[in-house]
Amino acid sequence: MSATIKHHFATAIAFAFLVIWYYGLQAAGFFDYMTELMPDEYQGSGLMLAIGFGMTPAFFIWSRFNRWAEKKLNITGRYYEDGFYKDKDSK
Repeated sequence: MSATIKHHFATAIAFAFLVIWYYGLQAAGFFDYMTELMPDEYQGSGLMLAIGFGMTPAFFIWSRFNRWAEKKLNITGRYYEDGFYKDKDSK
């Protein structure tokens, strides 16, 4: 099996992890708890904040897993953020 196909499988697994994380937060009542902290007219904003706060650790784990999988499979390329921060370091 080629490295590209393996990378697609790894990405699919990582995406499934994100979906499971989201539903885990929902099952735990995290979103309900966060929206209850907000006034009634701002509960939609509270839900968006809850999704942002709740999913941030999952996206961090996803990014580290993706980088690890690419390193293991010798997938090469250029990351946008690497070029952006590289220029900042040289200044």
